Amino acid sequence: MLNQGIGSWPARRARKTPDRVAVVHENRTLTYRELHGRVLRLAHALRGLGVARGDRIAYLGPNHPAFLETLFAAGTLGAAFVPLNTRLTAPELAYNLADSGSTVLVHGPEQDGTARVAAAEAGVRHVIALAGPDAAPGTGLDGGTSDGAGISKGAGASDGASAPDGAGTSDGAGISDGVAALGYEELLAAAETGPLDETVAPEDPCMIMYTSGTTGRPKGAVLSHANITWNSVNVLVDTDLTGDEVTLVVAPLFHTAGLNMTCLPTLLKGGRVILLGAFDADRVLELIEELGVTYMFGVPTMYDAMAARPRWETTDLSSLRTLNCGGAPVPTRTLAAYLERGLALSQGYGMTEASPGVLFLDREQTSAKAGSAGVPHFFTDTRVVLPDGRDAEPGERGEILVHGPHVMTGYWGRPEDTEAVFTDGHWLRTGDVARTDAEGYAYIVDRVKDMFVSGGENVYPAEVEDVLFTHPAVAECAVIGVPDPVWGEVGRAVVVLKPGARADADDILGHLHGRLAKYKIPKSLVVTEALPRTASGKIIKPAVRDTYASAPTDRSRP
Repeated sequence: MLNQGIGSWPARRARKTPDRVAVVHENRTLTYRELHGRVLRLAHALRGLGVARGDRIAYLGPNHPAFLETLFAAGTLGAAFVPLNTRLTAPELAYNLADSGSTVLVHGPEQDGTARVAAAEAGVRHVIALAGPDAAPGTGLDGGTSDGAGISKGAGASDGASAPDGAGTSDGAGISDGVAALGYEELLAAAETGPLDETVAPEDPCMIMYTSGTTGRPKGAVLSHANITWNSVNVLVDTDLTGDEVTLVVAPLFHTAGLNMTCLPTLLKGGRVILLGAFDADRVLELIEELGVTYMFGVPTMYDAMAARPRWETTDLSSLRTLNCGGAPVPTRTLAAYLERGLALSQGYGMTEASPGVLFLDREQTSAKAGSAGVPHFFTDTRVVLPDGRDAEPGERGEILVHGPHVMTGYWGRPEDTEAVFTDGHWLRTGDVARTDAEGYAYIVDRVKDMFVSGGENVYPAEVEDVLFTHPAVAECAVIGVPDPVWGEVGRAVVVLKPGARADADDILGHLHGRLAKYKIPKSLVVTEALPRTASGKIIKPAVRDTYASAPTDRSRP
């Protein structure tokens, strides 16, 4: 088989376990044989639209089998897959589409209007729409069908001279006359089913995953087929996934953890993935009990929401073997809630640029190494480096560097940014501060950019936030540094209270006394209804600073 990338996975699985269920979505199941057949049809359809080796194919939509089919079809053709965040606005999506040079956009029914506007702005040549609930299979979401060749008028370009660099303009409504989408199922039904002979090498680009863009424009991390494969191998080794795995994928697939730490390793092993389009705590608990879920990934806020539901105490959770948590430090109270049900959360640390696994703490060490992100994955090497470049001793704080076969090849179209993020040629700078203990377990302290200096002392907000979480009224929190005429900078806590809870600054900040050194205790507090978060659940600290650095406070402490 010439294809040595992940595009070959459905074919390889189909010859080993053809009748085993691969994907479950709502009331629909796909075996590995059926998944392979649909991937081949889509690959032929895309080739018929002119997609060639090296092109980019984007996907915008919630968790759905079509996401995986498009990913594998792109890999079959030697094209790169570009997953897009459904929470982005049309201009943000247009930027990612234009920056990646995507020629095809596949999208879900919920994203119809946004997708067509973004595609027109970016000069995307072909838009393919999944049928909505009221549309017949093979039709565009507006009810229009493509012509006999399966290509609609304009195929997503505006009436004007829409250029590949996104300079084209749509009509006054922001949607051009020629944006009627091709029908996804119609394309598959009319496509060939024979094998494709495209040669795909491990080092070829597999996907371009855009960073959250919390500072400046998003950058596309180029992950090769080898990167994705080695990351999956790391997951299989370190989490002991098995062929009978039943994995609930509720984190968004456009997020690297939902796709690369959860879904793809399961499919590589031949397990079953259950795709859930959106997180709902009650629905997740129901599916765990009903379908015998063995493995899932979530961020702390998701696990907290599950433990807060009335049915938490009575739901049968006995099938669960592995609960992986990441995206943010896991509060002690979250760990305790799951331990009470006999469940230990395995934890990890990673980043999009590393596909994403870097550190992993298995469930056997959850209590003994509470607060740690673990040790490097099996085929991963890390260093903790001081500002002068020396390796830090245990207990010293420094930036984490990572090296391994899963680390990205670089940023798409940004050689200077790529060069800047690597040191010594091949060590990726993470921008995160950590310390290690005598046994090599790493503890994430904070982001390099989030640390602030107060009276000559370094303050790491994550440490303060972890203690704030122990206050019974605090649901969410973020700590930022704000200017101070005496100390240079001091901390400000931005807090979301639990429903029905009442607490003021004296109560909450007073709770920190005796638990933290005085210089670490915030001098002011703001109560708000919600904190800005990325799709992966991470708090967007730049947005918190922009919004709350000068906001009126509940109280300022002397």
